[in-house]
Amino acid sequence: MTDDEDVVVAGGGLAGLVAARHLAEDGFDVTLFEREPEVGGRVRSTHADGFTFDRGFQVLFTSYPAARRELDYEALDLRSFSPGAVICRGDQRAVLGDPLRDPGALVPSILNREVSTADKLRTLLLKRELAGKSLDDIWSDEDATIEQYLAARGFSERYVDRFVRPFYGGITLDRSLSTSKRVFEFTFKLLAEGQTVVPADGMGAVTDQLADRVRDAGVTVETETPVEVVDGESGDATVEVPGETVDADAVVVAADPDSARDLTGVDAVPTEWKGCVTQHVALPAGHPLADSDRIHLNAESAVPNTVAPMSGVAPEYAPEGRELVAVTTLGTPDRPSTDLAAAARETVAGWYPQASLGEFEVLHTHRVPFSQFAQPPGIHETLPDARDPDGPVYLAGDYTHNSSINGAMDSGLAAADAVRADLQ
Repeated sequence: MTDDEDVVVAGGGLAGLVAARHLAEDGFDVTLFEREPEVGGRVRSTHADGFTFDRGFQVLFTSYPAARRELDYEALDLRSFSPGAVICRGDQRAVLGDPLRDPGALVPSILNREVSTADKLRTLLLKRELAGKSLDDIWSDEDATIEQYLAARGFSERYVDRFVRPFYGGITLDRSLSTSKRVFEFTFKLLAEGQTVVPADGMGAVTDQLADRVRDAGVTVETETPVEVVDGESGDATVEVPGETVDADAVVVAADPDSARDLTGVDAVPTEWKGCVTQHVALPAGHPLADSDRIHLNAESAVPNTVAPMSGVAPEYAPEGRELVAVTTLGTPDRPSTDLAAAARETVAGWYPQASLGEFEVLHTHRVPFSQFAQPPGIHETLPDARDPDGPVYLAGDYTHNSSINGAMDSGLAAADAVRADLQ
């Protein structure tokens, strides 16, 4: 490698930031162009009046291999959800936890009448089986839908309807459970092996830390600068941004899927997406839901699908004397925010009929139509490779691996490795 080899990274989400950092640390001159005013892509937070609002409901699994590699967990000051969830149906609430990691959940989980003893035992057996299964085997195994997979393992319809649909609906944004069973095994294994967390300063702290490391590595970061054209067919690479053409020895396209297809011509980039609406709601101080540290599952309806007690897990998410919950509905329904909030208020009031909800103040609403690409069975064999574009142009994005924070970070490293190998 010569001293003057230049690489352009188009896109400043997780994949682009990881790719840029590794390339700069390998000695390349790296420029990253991001069309938005700030980097971060889908993993961002905003702060207002002492509250922290993540862009949708997002969490980090500490057992993500890529996150362990790329992030300094101690510096993120992580706050943990308790394992499992609270299954809510009418005015009935039942804890289903992991007694092996949370001994306090043993008695409530045993007494849980929403899930049969047989299904609890099947869950423990599945945990044990997946503990011995490698991630490579999970992603290469024969595929099926989550619903088919659970039925084949003997789980009851009641267990699937009351726990799995809302819980994995929250993870895959697919309450129908038509997502690949590989995604189920991957997330189930990692949930069992680590913690589900948020940084004290919000999920945006993840990308803030990556961005700091990118700049420390010497990357030039240009925000509010969209990449309009990428051309690598001549053997060299050029990038067009407003008012300028930039020559490069390699270009990593880490843009959103629609933009990546347009810039690279790679039709294998998936463009079918799943979305969600998350409303950040202030509850009265001392409300039992807000004081919880477990995700609440709606076992009866998809509106809302889940309610997460953000300030119960991370008190830093709300100012003193206030409480914050994240109420998530799957898809991007056309219903006005006021209607969604009214439905959520009625639902939460039903779960805790003895507790006053006060004004149930909606502070912020995030509609995220493009949250994850759809992952039906067999999709992962069809995803593009980092080297699929013509010439010295490379792809980086979760759409080259799997739709997750881990997939995005791994894709950034894979693209950087491909650039390094080809230019050397």
